Amino acid sequence: MEGVITCFHTKCVSLPIRSLPLSRVSSLPRWRNSNFVSSSRSILQKSLCVSASSSDTLVAGGSPKEDERQSKVSSKKGGDDDTTDLKVWMGKNGLPPCKVVLNERPAHDQKHKPIHYVAASEDLQKGDVAFSVPDSLVVTLERVLGNETIAELLTTNKLSELACLALYLMYEKKQGKKSVWYPYIRELDRQRGRGQLDAESPLLWSEAELDYLTGSPTKAEVLERAEGIKREYNELDTVWFMAGSLFQQYPFDIPTEAFSFEIFKQAFVAIQSCVVHLQNVGLARRFALVPLGPPLLAYCSNCKAMLTAVDGAVELVVDRPYKAGDPIVVWCGPQPNAKLLLNYGFVDEDNPYDRIIVEAALNTEDPQYQDKRMVAQRNGKLSQQIFQVRVGKEREAVQDMLPYLRLGYMSDPSEMQSVISSQGPVCPMSPCMERAVLDQLANYFMRRLAGYPTTPKEDDALLADPGLSPRKRVATRLVQLEKKILVACLTTTVDLLNQLPDSSISPCPAPYAPSLK
Repeated sequence: MEGVITCFHTKCVSLPIRSLPLSRVSSLPRWRNSNFVSSSRSILQKSLCVSASSSDTLVAGGSPKEDERQSKVSSKKGGDDDTTDLKVWMGKNGLPPCKVVLNERPAHDQKHKPIHYVAASEDLQKGDVAFSVPDSLVVTLERVLGNETIAELLTTNKLSELACLALYLMYEKKQGKKSVWYPYIRELDRQRGRGQLDAESPLLWSEAELDYLTGSPTKAEVLERAEGIKREYNELDTVWFMAGSLFQQYPFDIPTEAFSFEIFKQAFVAIQSCVVHLQNVGLARRFALVPLGPPLLAYCSNCKAMLTAVDGAVELVVDRPYKAGDPIVVWCGPQPNAKLLLNYGFVDEDNPYDRIIVEAALNTEDPQYQDKRMVAQRNGKLSQQIFQVRVGKEREAVQDMLPYLRLGYMSDPSEMQSVISSQGPVCPMSPCMERAVLDQLANYFMRRLAGYPTTPKEDDALLADPGLSPRKRVATRLVQLEKKILVACLTTTVDLLNQLPDSSISPCPAPYAPSLK
């Protein structure tokens, strides 16, 4: 059972040390009746989840001043014991010997602690098991809520798996050092929700920082995702009353009184960044929080290593050789860079799954709309069609759009009948109509490029600045890669225009041309 590391972003909520009563979020007799000490493994799993997602948000502390204070305390003890504490804690709770260590690299902001990451502790060969985390150290909704409760919550659409996990960890964090998950939560706070490029998900950026994404559809996606998180937050109290027994062990207020929306959003984003989507498991186990998983593991779009559910554990088998000290990488699924940024706070220049979207739609005012809709469906397209433009496949994508656009430009009923009676896509038309189609497509790509406030050269200059902030760096990298795809599409379209037999022919008028956005 393989698990794709689901893409959600990385910033943990820095919750007050008082812990939220998760018990109210779900009526779990199983949780309430189990011995709290004997269920420490289950709790362990949950805290592990927290540390993986982000340090600053889920646990206490996380501010620069707190970082500095902890650093001084640590130095008085003779060194930074955060890593040691985490490893010792995991070992005491069932983690078998493994072939990885936690290393660190400096943060961009020197006021913050260095970023931890999982590295090989010895030379590894392809096929070696880097680590195997027992199920007793894996947090799932099955452990938090129980099968019956999770089914009730999810089927009523009151709360997502991520929100349930986030709420549990928020309440657990409020217990501070009393929580068995404290060492793991402290590690998450140390990470401060930062991805491997030292940036957080844009869900946690300021309005001014979101302007770095001007021109990119990702900016609207960030705002839409934030609205979805807000809707989940508004349902927390309802779920708390639906599942009250789970929270009886926490002597705290109901969710929206115990946590502000901003705190919940930070926790939610933290869980998104670290949750693993296990394959071929039950509903209550499909989202898992795995110690030593993300964000301590680095992401790589072109690797094949995945966290996999095996008998009684979740393990990582490496897909390449490593030297001792090398960062371990893992695949997070076939996601474009926009999703990687939104979920994890980083962008991969070598991402073979990167893409942009072009939305086309037939004109509903067209008298022949129904006939065109039928022809489009016959060729596997919809009246409102989304075209995926994949990096390196821009020419193929443009060629795929042309038959659909030609169909939208047709106005002669006799030509339309000919198309209806034939099979296959609409072939090239008259020179003036073909020019009209290509002109619309070229203008569309130019309009999108003009929507970015910077040119590709200006992007290069920004990225060459070593002092550029991590958030602006990942945003600039994203828009730069989007522009490259758009430029490749425009180049292909212009090449096709130049291949038309007579450049003096004007585009045919098209009263019902399809729309592009």
